[in-house]
Amino acid sequence: MELKKMRDMTVAELTAELTKQKNELFNLRFQHVTGQLENPVKMKEVKKDIARIKTIIREKELRG
Repeated sequence: MELKKMRDMTVAELTAELTKQKNELFNLRFQHVTGQLENPVKMKEVKKDIARIKTIIREKELRG
């Protein structure tokens, strides 16, 4: 997801997206363990998206 799109989202939308990304990471980890993961780089991308979302949520909390 693009950073600009994330910054335009509300905190509620970001929280929903965070939950979605965490579920995606869980599924990717499960596929990795069972040997079904085709693109291991996807795990890294999802982790970075989770970090970006958490950072933006924190920025919005500090701004008020």
